[in-house]
Amino acid sequence: MKRYAAFERYRPLVEDWEAFLASLERPLPTCIWANTLRTTPARLAEWLALEGLVPEPMTWYPGGFRLDPEARPAATLPFMGGLFHLQEEVSLLPPVLLAPEPGERVLDLCSAPGGKTAQLAVAMRNRGTLVANDLNHYRMRVLRGTLTRLGLLNVTTTNTDAAAFPGEDGSYDRVLADVPCSCEGTCRKNPEALNQVHPEYIRQMSGVQRAILENAVRLCKPGGRIVYATCTFAPEENELVVDDVLRAFEDRLRLLPARIDGFATSPGLTAWQGRALHPCLQQAMRVWPHQNDTG
Repeated sequence: MKRYAAFERYRPLVEDWEAFLASLERPLPTCIWANTLRTTPARLAEWLALEGLVPEPMTWYPGGFRLDPEARPAATLPFMGGLFHLQEEVSLLPPVLLAPEPGERVLDLCSAPGGKTAQLAVAMRNRGTLVANDLNHYRMRVLRGTLTRLGLLNVTTTNTDAAAFPGEDGSYDRVLADVPCSCEGTCRKNPEALNQVHPEYIRQMSGVQRAILENAVRLCKPGGRIVYATCTFAPEENELVVDDVLRAFEDRLRLLPARIDGFATSPGLTAWQGRALHPCLQQAMRVWPHQNDTG
């Protein structure tokens, strides 16, 4: 399809090219997750049924539900009462991989509009310290509204450049770097994202991403965990960034396998356009939209 011409370079990476293109044309399912600080998944399903919604439980994410693409759950009383949050399914992955524990110090470097921050706070059971940072003032207002609606109390918000986030207040057990990117993977919900897919923009973003990930390494405690994530297909913003940082901090970093039972993924790339990458990058997680009908 002509509108996806910029994706042709990924054809060798995709097992079923026609299924990939077809998935981009379908409406994106609506997804929500239960705020287990206020309710249970079973009780939430009952409330949703009373609102005329038909929740389909996610097999891989306890408390997560898929709804019809046309559903409008944000207009319901359970949403307004903070019993659940509305969030794209694929964006649930990074907090699951970060796996924070109650009582830890956790940093979300690029947190707005706040869905992943909310996931982390709920996983921490409102205990410990979660710092939610973002450079965008407007998007941080949205994040603060989400925290209030869901009753999340262990979150401190900051507003600064993630690549220059200071370390004076100490290091963190876990750091999430869900970095700004070219957003190719959001084209199912935002077709305008395709307008910014060009080599120069991708090159610029990769420099920003590398600086953020390098700072995440500096801010993380020895033995801690960092999750790096994007919503783009571009290897220049994914494996190549991680490869650069692995080599820059080879005495401090070890790449762990990124896999989640019940969610289909492809391994990370170990080579791209003639460049050999660190072999451990095959342990990374690459998500294509046709694998799980997601972004």
